[in-house]
Amino acid sequence: MKNKGKVFVNTVFWGFILWFFGYVLGFVFFAFVPKDLIGWYIMPIAVAFTLWVLLKKIKREEFMCYFGLGLIWTIMAIVLDYVFLVKLLNATNYYKLDVYIYYILTFVLPLIIGLYRFKKK
Repeated sequence: MKNKGKVFVNTVFWGFILWFFGYVLGFVFFAFVPKDLIGWYIMPIAVAFTLWVLLKKIKREEFMCYFGLGLIWTIMAIVLDYVFLVKLLNATNYYKLDVYIYYILTFVLPLIIGLYRFKKK
């Protein structure tokens, strides 16, 4: 049980770090990029960082753990975006194609890495 608690904390920690990384990039790009394109500029950098986290920092014992990881990260992203972007910053028209792709990738990237890791075994 102790290990499961550590895995959950690790999952929440990296989920928050990944979300916060994109959040901060949004503020940086806000000064240089048209508002409607910020998400498209963040996405390749965030995908690269997410893949690095998944390959170097996340180790799970079975494939279904990657499903749970993707699910938790996606729920965190949706809730944190809503609270800190939509409500706090009053981001009107936040939900566009780039945001939906971001949510899909947040769920799918852990599954892809999980498949990759367990297909090798």
